Amino acid sequence: MTLPAGTPTEMFIDGTWSGGSAGSFAVLDPATGEEICSVPRAGLDDLDRALAAAATAQPDWAAAPPRDRAEVLRRTFELMIERREDIAYLMALEMGKSLTDARGEVTYAAEFFRWFSEEAVRVGGELRTAPSGANKILTFRRPVGVAMLLTPWNFPAAMATRKIGPALAAGCTVVLKPAHETPLTALVLAQILTDAGAPAGVVNVLTTDHAGELVGPALADSRVRKLSFTGSTEVGRLLLKQAADRIVNSSMELGGNDPFIVLDDADLDAAVEGAMLAKMRNGGQACTAANRFLVQESVASDFGKRLADRMASLRMGPGTDEQTQLGPMVSQKAVDGIADKVDRTVAAGARAVIGGQRPDGKGFFYPATVLSDVPRDSAVATEEVFGPVAPIIAVRDEDDALALANASELGLTGYVFSGSLARGLRVCEQLEVGMIGLNRGLVSDPAAPFGGVKQSGLGREGGHEGIEEYLETTYVATAW
Repeated sequence: MTLPAGTPTEMFIDGTWSGGSAGSFAVLDPATGEEICSVPRAGLDDLDRALAAAATAQPDWAAAPPRDRAEVLRRTFELMIERREDIAYLMALEMGKSLTDARGEVTYAAEFFRWFSEEAVRVGGELRTAPSGANKILTFRRPVGVAMLLTPWNFPAAMATRKIGPALAAGCTVVLKPAHETPLTALVLAQILTDAGAPAGVVNVLTTDHAGELVGPALADSRVRKLSFTGSTEVGRLLLKQAADRIVNSSMELGGNDPFIVLDDADLDAAVEGAMLAKMRNGGQACTAANRFLVQESVASDFGKRLADRMASLRMGPGTDEQTQLGPMVSQKAVDGIADKVDRTVAAGARAVIGGQRPDGKGFFYPATVLSDVPRDSAVATEEVFGPVAPIIAVRDEDDALALANASELGLTGYVFSGSLARGLRVCEQLEVGMIGLNRGLVSDPAAPFGGVKQSGLGREGGHEGIEEYLETTYVATAW
């Protein structure tokens, strides 16, 4: 497979493309395991150049009229939509998702630029009278400063725009380090932002497959004032420990073990449609993916059969093939992890209704899999699977479902299907998660706050709340 014409394959620092001081590394096509191209491996010299560029550009960008920053973001949105096909193809190529999913992601990702172009001009402050009446309380908002953005491979466009958009809207400059599996999409975004008018130094992109060698020194650098990370809870814990040394302002969007609750009064056709969205979007490689299907006993068998029929009909193949509905997983390591969890769960007593065996041949594929009779303490019930595996666990009633759903250290997303709005909302109110889909299988929206509770993260992205992560409040005591 060839790259779309003009796809950049160098790092982007201070408005220019450059190689890396630590060599290069290969970007693989997960459908074949073969090399697509190579990109630079950033070293400490490159990190210093990127931080210097961002720190130099920061004062002028922060002082720019909000409308000017907004126009850059708005033009970026328009250019992403214009170039949607090339961006979608590139994501399908380097990450493996189907073209249908990739096109949807480009539209979703671009919307963060449009949304935050509108939020950029609405950053305000407040004037209050002190309760004593003796003075006024004046507050205003200003950007945190240089932001280090660390993004994952599963949504290479949306995870970057969800951070870049609010950061630039607030007046912050950024250094983005994308996942080593999917650096090309991030480099294309840097090109688009430049074409849209982002000044040199405002957006910088470092590529590396040795992230630890850069992130630790970055968090120890006084120029970095903000860290935003999307990834696993395990890595998030390590980053928070590193950020603690300098008390770096940190936002974390971490892992999930998301419950999908189907009650006995649910419309099963609607629940299956919701399950296909919540489970199979991006091949199950999403932190918001349904991880545990908690289905009331009286409908568990019927729901499981319907879901298995739908998942069995999916066509598996390369993401770049228009007919593909389930693309490859991102890497061999990902496939090995999924297979290990499924094998341990089957050994513990679960039954594979469909799938459960990795196919022969090249590429990093794992089939759509439905497991029934899943033990509550098994691997797929207690660990994030991050793949196309749907484990069905029968529950007695809504109280049993809630107890099982909440018995996790993670709390990102939940899904509830019920024919009664009152019952559904009652369950939603007791779910210990940050986001809930009630009778729908998709929760993500640029205008809504995205994030979790417990060990699924800190802070929110998107919505009115998203820009708050990149702003600080200054209070002035005065009187007149």
